[in-house]
Amino acid sequence: MNLWKKVILTALGLVLVSVAGFCAYGIKMYSDATGTVKGVYESIDRTSKRRDTAVNIDAQEPFSVLLMGIDTGDLGRTEQGRSDTTMVVTINPKEKKSTMISLDRDILTEIVGYGTEDKLNHAYAFGGAKGGAKMAIDTVENLLDIPIDNYVSINMKGLKDLIDAVGGIEVDNPFEFTLDGITVPKGHIKLDSETGLAYARMREEDPEGDIGRQRRQREVVEKIVNKIISLDGISKYRKILDAVKDNVRTDLTWDNMVDIQKKYMPAFKNIDSLQLEGEGTMIGGIYYQILDPTKLYEVQTKLRSQLGLPENKDMQAKDSSNYSNQISGNETGSYDGASDAATNYDYSQDGTNVDPNSYTDQNVVDEGQY
Repeated sequence: MNLWKKVILTALGLVLVSVAGFCAYGIKMYSDATGTVKGVYESIDRTSKRRDTAVNIDAQEPFSVLLMGIDTGDLGRTEQGRSDTTMVVTINPKEKKSTMISLDRDILTEIVGYGTEDKLNHAYAFGGAKGGAKMAIDTVENLLDIPIDNYVSINMKGLKDLIDAVGGIEVDNPFEFTLDGITVPKGHIKLDSETGLAYARMREEDPEGDIGRQRRQREVVEKIVNKIISLDGISKYRKILDAVKDNVRTDLTWDNMVDIQKKYMPAFKNIDSLQLEGEGTMIGGIYYQILDPTKLYEVQTKLRSQLGLPENKDMQAKDSSNYSNQISGNETGSYDGASDAATNYDYSQDGTNVDPNSYTDQNVVDEGQY
């Protein structure tokens, strides 16, 4: 099983492990698993503007899932947070094929429902405690021109709890580094929840920067999944379910998960992975990724085909002048709708002002420490 398949199985498998475990543990496991699913279930009152009728998973229709890693839940962060890791998975059981695309968090795009354009990962924060997932889904749906049928989110605490739940993970760390007071030594080491989170988050001291960080994140995911799908992982199913219950949210129901387990798994054997990123540029002192409309259209068409939807030629005609202007090297220019370093924010979350730019210095590239 290759890495990307494991990543997919992790995202859904963090919850689906309860379904698989039922077969091994019988009534007790079923009771625990259904309790976990009820704990992580969080519906969203929304209707996709890109479907006439809701997708029917029981009928094996192609569907999509938005996967979000939220940069909160640990390190003293109790605020709404941002979706600093964003991926979309499309699953087509009839073609036995899936597509997974990673979206750069700094993509400049319309924040649907907020009346502005800003970084993609700010949509979750702008939506507030009750509307973050909805605004993120609507924003990604608008960007990719496909229906987003479901979502799964996990926070930093979830990553830490999962590492502990599987008894830690072993890695070969090429160099020693320290992040937030946590030192991760060089060599073959066993990571616990604290060192594991630092290992997945560190960026500045890595010679490869964000590329190295992403590689370590994939390694951590792979190590966790290897233990979850092993007998050792199943023996600790109670801890795994607890980690999922407290830190994962999804609008997939128990019946949805059972149907996916029974009818969709062959589609995960043929996974095409994509990356959506643009040209980096500074606008008003803030770093953004500006997408090339032609490349975006190619991605949109590919994903629509995967979902059994026709090509939308109206999207091909979108004006690309903004892209040309913003990558021309004008670092001091401003962009209508986008935030800048001097913007005064007033994002209300249960009566508390929330600034998605407050976690890091937005005059430089976000560190993305998730």
